[in-house]
Amino acid sequence: MADHDSPLPGWMQRLALAVGAARADDLTRFALPPDQTGRPSAVLMLLGEGESGPDLLLTRRSPAMRSHSGQPAFPGGAQDPTDADARACALREAQEEVGVDPASVVTVAELPPIWVPVTGFLVTAVLGWWETPGPVAAQEAEVASVHRVPIADLADPDRRVRVRHPSGYIGPGFDVAGMVVWGFTGGLTDALIRMGGWERPWLPGRLVEIESGLT
Repeated sequence: MADHDSPLPGWMQRLALAVGAARADDLTRFALPPDQTGRPSAVLMLLGEGESGPDLLLTRRSPAMRSHSGQPAFPGGAQDPTDADARACALREAQEEVGVDPASVVTVAELPPIWVPVTGFLVTAVLGWWETPGPVAAQEAEVASVHRVPIADLADPDRRVRVRHPSGYIGPGFDVAGMVVWGFTGGLTDALIRMGGWERPWLPGRLVEIESGLT
């Protein structure tokens, strides 16, 4: 449920209901580890409304980063002891990474925690409504750029791709804003488009190969 009673657009209300009903196996092929342990972390899936309609905030990590270099991502990271919960963590990280004012965001719902074996993180994706969007820009060296990507672009069949990693992984991807959104972020974005009722039929014929150095 939303963190206060501000009115939400109809499309966000529908999305929030779908997110609230989502199960972990709707989002990932990885089951939680038997002891359900993992380093708690959170990401903010922040949606606003611009000239092109609803949009999603994405970042691109710096090519100089040792892990996930150059890869699109949601603002987020490991939960600190000072974070009250996943929502507080997601808002703090978004402020630290790209300058999102937490007071401008209504946290609407949370997806079930997702285990990411390659990092050992147990990630909670927090759905946010950007009630009063403000300027954003990279605030930390790990962030190369920030993008508000229209949902219309993400749902465009001509921008939908499949991505293959040298490990053998093949998953959904999006060719938007001069970058290919794939991996964990691509999977969550794919689920978001589907849950929001924005998905359009597309042919999964275009396959993008990811370089072995990217994880």
